[in-house]
Amino acid sequence: MGVTPTTTIALIRHGQTPWNAEFRIQGRTDIPLNDTGRKQAQDAATTLGEGWHAIATSPLTRAAETARIIAAELGLDSPTAVEHLVERDYGRAEGLGAGEELESVRIPGGFQEAEPEVEVAARGLLALEHLRDTHPGHRVIAVAHGSFIRLTIASLFEFDAPRIGNASVTVLTHDESGWELQTVNGEPARGLAARTD
Repeated sequence: MGVTPTTTIALIRHGQTPWNAEFRIQGRTDIPLNDTGRKQAQDAATTLGEGWHAIATSPLTRAAETARIIAAELGLDSPTAVEHLVERDYGRAEGLGAGEELESVRIPGGFQEAEPEVEVAARGLLALEHLRDTHPGHRVIAVAHGSFIRLTIASLFEFDAPRIGNASVTVLTHDESGWELQTVNGEPARGLAARTD
């Protein structure tokens, strides 16, 4: 059996939206980017640099537009929508900011009618495996969402992942040893051990 090629996946959180600016929970609510978010997407492309082979995106508008901007900046083909990259469904918390109304829908482990964190993490691993299997040995960008990225890497690498910033870059690699986390929010992952398959 041959050596498993190294596949690199850059997980990018979408750029800022009006709801991000207002500190409101978005979840599956389909809110578009604002002008700040569009500029952040351009900056993310600069951070990523050249040498990427493909780009995938959550189907939600804010991620898809971020992906289109990055693809245009880097000369990549149009982004491919991947359903598993969609944000966590926050149920009755969507549209709410901090305060009494949000607290009224909070339950242990989340919010009323929200997708459980463990299910988000499982879906995140399926997304990573899909990208690995469809782009073996390549470098692929995947534009997704803050909670999705945080919960996925926290589960996969068993650590307390930080909040994921708008348009930040989190890089993972996969080879014969399994998954390894290279950067989180553009910062070195500081030696988090690879998880074998």
